[in-house]
Amino acid sequence: MTYYDLRLLLDGFLTTLILALLGGLAGCVIGFAAALLRNTDSRAMAPVRAALFVYCLVFRRVPFLVTLMLIFFASQSMQANLSTFAVAAISLALIAAAYLCEIIRGGLASVHANQWQAARALNFGYWQTLRYVIVPQAWRVILPPTFGFLVMFIKDTALASQIGVMDLTSAGKVLENKGMSAPLVYGTILMLYFLMSYPLSRLGKRVESRHAVTRHR
Repeated sequence: MTYYDLRLLLDGFLTTLILALLGGLAGCVIGFAAALLRNTDSRAMAPVRAALFVYCLVFRRVPFLVTLMLIFFASQSMQANLSTFAVAAISLALIAAAYLCEIIRGGLASVHANQWQAARALNFGYWQTLRYVIVPQAWRVILPPTFGFLVMFIKDTALASQIGVMDLTSAGKVLENKGMSAPLVYGTILMLYFLMSYPLSRLGKRVESRHAVTRHR
């Protein structure tokens, strides 16, 4: 491998890493907000809850590649002039938000109803109850599956290469087309994906074990 080949792989690695970070962080924020809104029982919020339910239902059942292509061609038809990187980041955020919304909503639902009743008895409002009572207890349920999803999510970023994003997978295709050994190229890419996902999986294990100890006390 020449210097330029290594530089291409490094650029692809950084693009993949940034895509995963942007999509994951945006998905966490949007998913958390959506889960809180879906958890309300106000009649005025019923249309919002229905829209979020449909959103999660659709985006959790449509393949990421379909979502990616849909947003890509929609942005072209609307002449939005979005870069392929922006299209990929938006698609990843939408998919991540749909999955994380369900994970967070399930964590909130795992807290016993008595906790809600106790908070109402203390004259807490809905948002105060979430902040001081429900969310601190729900995190131990939410975090382990969230880390598991994010590890899988990193691998999904490889599909961004289908619309021309020069990510790690695209860099591998370029090097292979230049005549480099395919086992060497994709073996290197495998190791780079492993370097991205393994620390996250270990962090998830540590968080899970720490909260498991807390639950057994």
